[in-house]
Amino acid sequence: MSKYLTEKINATIELKPIEWASWDDKTNLMKISNEPFDLMFTASWFSYAKDVAKGQYLELDDLMAQYGKDIPGILGEEFIKGSRIGGKLYALPTKKEFGQGFGFLLDKKLVDKYKFDISGVKTLEDMEAMFKTIKDNEPGVTPIVSSKFTNIWDAANYDYIVANLAVPRGSKELKAVDTLEDPKFIDFYKRMHQWNQNGWFDKDILTSDADQGMNMIKAGKAFAVAQSLKPGKDKEMSISSGVEVVQVETAEPFTTTGDAQGAMLGISRTSKDPARAMMFLNLLYSDPKLLNMLYWGIEGKHYVKKSDNVIDYPEGVNADTQGYPNPGGWMFGNQFNSYLWVNEDPNKWEEFKKFNERTEHSIALGFAFNQEPVKSEMASLANVEKEFGATLKSGAVDPEKIIAKWKEKRKSAGFDKVKAEVERQLAEWAETQK
Repeated sequence: MSKYLTEKINATIELKPIEWASWDDKTNLMKISNEPFDLMFTASWFSYAKDVAKGQYLELDDLMAQYGKDIPGILGEEFIKGSRIGGKLYALPTKKEFGQGFGFLLDKKLVDKYKFDISGVKTLEDMEAMFKTIKDNEPGVTPIVSSKFTNIWDAANYDYIVANLAVPRGSKELKAVDTLEDPKFIDFYKRMHQWNQNGWFDKDILTSDADQGMNMIKAGKAFAVAQSLKPGKDKEMSISSGVEVVQVETAEPFTTTGDAQGAMLGISRTSKDPARAMMFLNLLYSDPKLLNMLYWGIEGKHYVKKSDNVIDYPEGVNADTQGYPNPGGWMFGNQFNSYLWVNEDPNKWEEFKKFNERTEHSIALGFAFNQEPVKSEMASLANVEKEFGATLKSGAVDPEKIIAKWKEKRKSAGFDKVKAEVERQLAEWAETQK
């Protein structure tokens, strides 16, 4: 990459991988110690808004106009609009699925064994019939791993702002509701309580995640794990995990500001050469050769080409031994320029375009809440959520009892002040959208 970049923009590159488990500690240290670096991965779910409030990332509009001229045409207006905070752009999103689908990855062996018709699955009731079959007939196999499905259901039905305040999907009015008082929300968690009582969840439900789900499926100990979906997610996961899974969608795709900001690269305020960093970003969106080096490594060593844009592992090499563990193409640049693996759908990127066209956009797309005016209340409310949220999501106890206690404790933590601030900022933002 450095050889190629020297020719293109007179720059070299140093990659600094940090595993997810150490990410917060190591990146926080980089930020507070003013360590010089150019680009960092960021996301709505990974401190983007907080870091922007602290001035960690440079504003990008002028830099992009000068050194990233190809980017706006490639990303398009909606992607860029959804990435702004307070009208300003501080990081650039990956060109990928715009929004998320919702559902499950299932062990294909068991789907085939019981001849489940997954083409017709649209609802949770359809899933329940499968979970019951697995529970009744497969001792030692957990029907569904992880409470992650509750997060996915929440994301499919609400554009969350903060502290259980959200704009419901399909809302025609720019108004936040309190999900703890929403009958739809309460009914869903009653269902989760029932699933738990049916013995469908894993015993580690409070701590298990999607990785554990995939590992248990691989070991023949689980049937399903919830996932946010996109076209071909099952094929991607089959390649990276080494076990064949298929996907089912339980809700149509939906786009919120959080989704628009789901994977981004920001230029650090400590960058010694922001112009060169933007030139590099411009290439990540426009130059397939550079992008595929970053994604997949070196041709002949880490992968071999089967045709122009289709690749496979070299002979004798597999996912565990390939030597360039790509963290995920979804993290960088323009995914539509990525090579496809042999077992992926050759029309994958066409399917992504269709997916992006059918996804429903939240009425609050582009709104980002500034927590500064209520940050002490937010800290108190986060502690209250820690106390009750996980138990609710596990389905371990009657949701109405937990929600009643949660609301009571939340009130003394300053919920009303946060709610008023959310309403004020939403109304202010609504004026700018007219």
